Amino acid sequence: MKLIIAIIQPTKLEAVKEALTQVDVHRLTVLDCQGFGRQKGQSGNYRGTEFSVNLLRKVQLQIAVNEEFVNPTIEAILSGGRSGDAGEIGDGKIFVLPMDDCIRIRTGETGSEAI
Repeated sequence: MKLIIAIIQPTKLEAVKEALTQVDVHRLTVLDCQGFGRQKGQSGNYRGTEFSVNLLRKVQLQIAVNEEFVNPTIEAILSGGRSGDAGEIGDGKIFVLPMDDCIRIRTGETGSEAI
């Protein structure tokens, strides 16, 4: 079992959800988050005053999957979350973490059956 955490652009959420549905991944958690990487925020003008925004709005997806769904899930996130063919700075990151256990609260099932 793995926990896949993906940080993506908010505008790519629907495309990623659609791509995940096509590979039979139907369970995910979505969180609003902020951060920056190589793009180091943005600057702009507001009423003649320049300002900078150090943290950019992103969306975090958390998806618990069994081993056979790891690669299809990653490929779906890549295809739905990438800007254009080559991608752009700020498209996001995917982290794959080992998951020791999963427990379904309603039934008490554990392990891969609980996912």
